[in-house]
Amino acid sequence: MRTNWILAVLGTAFFVVILDSTIVFVALPTIQEDLGFSATGVQWVLSAYLVTFGSLLLFGGRLADLLGRRRVLITGIALFTAASFACGAAPGPGALIGARVAQGVGAAILAPTALSLVLTTFAPGAARNRALGVWGAVGGVGGTAGLLLGGPITSAWGWSWIFFVNVPVGAVLVLCARALLVESRDASLPRRFDVAGAVTVTGALALVILAISEASWPAAVGAAVLAGVFWVVERRALAPLVPGRVVRSRRLVSGNALLLGAGMCVDGTLFSLTLHAQQSQALTPVEFGLTTAAMTGASVVGSFVAQVLVTRHGVRPVAMGGMLLLALGSVLLARGPGLDVAGLLVLGAGLGAAFVGAQIAAVSGTPDRDTGLVSGVADTSFTIGGALGVAVLAAIPGTRGALLVAAGLALVGLAVATTLLKERTPSVRRPPSGVAAEP
Repeated sequence: MRTNWILAVLGTAFFVVILDSTIVFVALPTIQEDLGFSATGVQWVLSAYLVTFGSLLLFGGRLADLLGRRRVLITGIALFTAASFACGAAPGPGALIGARVAQGVGAAILAPTALSLVLTTFAPGAARNRALGVWGAVGGVGGTAGLLLGGPITSAWGWSWIFFVNVPVGAVLVLCARALLVESRDASLPRRFDVAGAVTVTGALALVILAISEASWPAAVGAAVLAGVFWVVERRALAPLVPGRVVRSRRLVSGNALLLGAGMCVDGTLFSLTLHAQQSQALTPVEFGLTTAAMTGASVVGSFVAQVLVTRHGVRPVAMGGMLLLALGSVLLARGPGLDVAGLLVLGAGLGAAFVGAQIAAVSGTPDRDTGLVSGVADTSFTIGGALGVAVLAAIPGTRGALLVAAGLALVGLAVATTLLKERTPSVRRPPSGVAAEP
């Protein structure tokens, strides 16, 4: 029973982080009008959070391994909560983007630490697969619930409250985490921090997004240079941000490639649909949120079915099915001109299945000392995929063309799953190092 409460607390923390990556979608037109953002500048209300979050997840996950997962989780929740208040109180574009950056830092500490605690609480096999199924469902609900809740909140109280609602939730989470969690870290790991690696990879990823969204060749060159510097830094670092033993895992690499593709497809699709529904179809935020509620339910179903199928049949067929559903859902939605409920249902089911299958692939066989890092890698892949998806699809003229590109991205993910995921997920059970899973 205690482990169920722990999963509830960790899942709620993850829910809030994912919620804040999409709840802004519906409020974007209102924020743009109230604060005076330009048509292209308003994208950074999304991207500032996603890029900061995705860029620092590796470092946040490693901090959890080195300093203790309970301590780092509570710190991340506190920072995220304070930054959420600053977002809601922002008086202008610069202040809001700055607060979103701070919110992304808090999320980058919180999310991989929470997933790391899930991995150390539940033993590999059916117990962990069930927990990751819940985790995937929470992610799906968080992502789509943002679309459902953002409209009513914005219409009733104003866009500031999409951020203010995090404050009481964050306070309760801190209290629950202090009461339920015990400290967990690998004492054998040296307390060295790869600051140079974190700085260079953050800069490289930020420049990648800038290069795509602004069609900037100087930014693209800068991203390539910083990526090269990061590679050199990692080879020479005494305690590299990403040790070689991690990146040599074929399953981890393929699982993260799938998470990247799924993030690009889903977030890019949602961005295109949100602007199309409110600007071209004149749907109110509430109407759009209610329409997309179908995707929320489908993503939950997809997540729970996926964890059962992974336990029985392995990762590969589940991941392939999830990516195929994402492609099909995007094609159905591209038929337009209105929002196709069948397309939303298929897209939601694909999101749940693809996320759970890819994540189980990415974290399977991970030793306890690397759970924070591997969690950070997985979260990074999905989040950066989302940021890239928004940037790529925002640059494509026409909603139909953007959705067809999203379908193409999902098909690339299907090819990855088909060719790389050829082994079944290990089913070896071992006692977890953190809180023991209860029978």
